Amino acid sequence: METMDAIRLRCSLKTRLSDRPVPADVVERVLRAAHLAPSARNTQPWRFVVLRERAAIDALADAALPEPSAVIARAPVLVAACVRPADGITRDGRDYFLYDVASAVQNLLLAATDLGLATHLVASFDEAAARRVLRVPDDVRVVVLTPLAYPDAPDYREAAAERLSQRTRMPLADVAFDRGWGEPWMGAHIG
Repeated sequence: METMDAIRLRCSLKTRLSDRPVPADVVERVLRAAHLAPSARNTQPWRFVVLRERAAIDALADAALPEPSAVIARAPVLVAACVRPADGITRDGRDYFLYDVASAVQNLLLAATDLGLATHLVASFDEAAARRVLRVPDDVRVVVLTPLAYPDAPDYREAAAERLSQRTRMPLADVAFDRGWGEPWMGAHIG
């Protein structure tokens, strides 16, 4: 799959998940993609905790999620993206480590899509409870969770078709500006 295809196809498949196991080598490929992300001054402050046992995933969901999650209940793998602020850079009140972990997570999401895996960002959780269950040190933030699962269709495109047909995006001219804020982007149309 080409990069732009993965970007266009990636969506949160909340209901179309299979409980089919995700092989360790596939999980490692996704983690390696995350690890290749850029970071401020190459600090690489991200850390990932991977759960592959149903009991561990259920324990995390029970302790940290405000309500049951069907997407996590079916997923055979759950990844917690973490960051140790002291390992990253904060300058002028800006926490660059958050940008760094976000870049790594985006790589993870796109690699998962490329490999035919469904993902779904989960940011609404009790961080202290997640930290306890995952045995994450107090000086480390648990930023976001995502399941990794194969779709319940023969391929990702088929599973994502309905969800993608409902996707909307604001016009590019409303979110990208040319030569200054408020000046609509006038660049070439690149589909």
